[in-house]
Amino acid sequence: MSQGLLYHGFGIRGYRWEDERASKKEWRIRIAHEAGSLRCAVCGSREVIKRGVELREFRTLPLGSTPTFLHLEVQRVACRSCQCLRQVAVDFAPPRCRYTHSFGRYVLELAKLMTLKDVARHLNVNWDLVKAIQVQYLQKHYAKPRLRDLKQIAIDEIAVAKGRRYNTVVMDLESGAIVYVGEGRGTEALDGFWKRLHASHAKVQAVAMDLSAPYHLAVCTHLPRATIVFDHFHVIQLYNQKLSDLRRDMQREAKSRLKKSFKGLRWLLLMNPENLDAGRDEPRRLKEALQLNAPLATAYYLKEDLRQLWSQRDKQAAERYLDGWVRRAQSAGITMLTQFAKSLQRHRRGILAWYDYPISTGPLEGTNNKIKTLKRIAYGYRDQEFFRLKLFALHESKYALVG
Repeated sequence: MSQGLLYHGFGIRGYRWEDERASKKEWRIRIAHEAGSLRCAVCGSREVIKRGVELREFRTLPLGSTPTFLHLEVQRVACRSCQCLRQVAVDFAPPRCRYTHSFGRYVLELAKLMTLKDVARHLNVNWDLVKAIQVQYLQKHYAKPRLRDLKQIAIDEIAVAKGRRYNTVVMDLESGAIVYVGEGRGTEALDGFWKRLHASHAKVQAVAMDLSAPYHLAVCTHLPRATIVFDHFHVIQLYNQKLSDLRRDMQREAKSRLKKSFKGLRWLLLMNPENLDAGRDEPRRLKEALQLNAPLATAYYLKEDLRQLWSQRDKQAAERYLDGWVRRAQSAGITMLTQFAKSLQRHRRGILAWYDYPISTGPLEGTNNKIKTLKRIAYGYRDQEFFRLKLFALHESKYALVG
């Protein structure tokens, strides 16, 4: 039974069970090399001469809730083939580690459902060991994402800490994986990405981004043949900000008898008409307020018209629709609309490029929500390199997100 537990319970082969010592606090098992199993760690030759042993201890899977340790006298051998003198390889444990492969896999499985501190408390180990196991796994599988196959990417910023600290994130839109994380949100934040991208000889076809000038400049410089697609959600978001500013200015200038009509109007203006709650009488309140404020009503209805720009039959129809919207905005006589129309004209090519590549930063925004959950559960990350590795593996997190 003891040898079977060694094989099937701990996944250890090539060793024999010697004896065990059990107590309430721990279980210690002594094992030894099987006869004829000694090989040179360098060339694998069996023609070796024994040159002493070193007692080593390895933590393995707990038996029930009892911590379990393996004790092995690791043989040192001299190889007749390659003339090397060193210890034989311990194939059930990672190199230079004091835990077994099975224990490492168990920690990784628990880490999918528990925080580092919870895993450490459950296994009665230091949380630094749990983190080290995770870091070793993440570095092996995710430290250098493959860039050669990139075709369509998205670039955006994420907030990493209070005090306006940001990271720039690049996502592969085909796989949903984050392939680069840079510090800051300027052009210099992408310097490392361009070096790796050019070295990989990837042929990026399209880049989705917001209307940020630094990102636009960086992509134009390093990917001159790629099509830039301005994210339509950010275009509408920018318009909503301008609309909110217009409402605030009008409320400030309005006479006292009209100030009441602006109360509670901000969120009604920003919401899509189909999302207004009829049970709370929101459609009627919005209609009455717009009847009292003609400039605000013009800006509001033009916002609803702008949303239809991405619902046209084809790119040519969208061009005609955009031209018509710009003419109406410029003829409205409202400074905010005139300025926004000029902005649309400047970004015209990137906005209409959506009909060539219907992509957006939407998947990256969804991943940003995962990132927020990751940070919240872990109460933040002090080790930014560990945080970066976690982001590279985030696309494989399907259910619980833990730190």
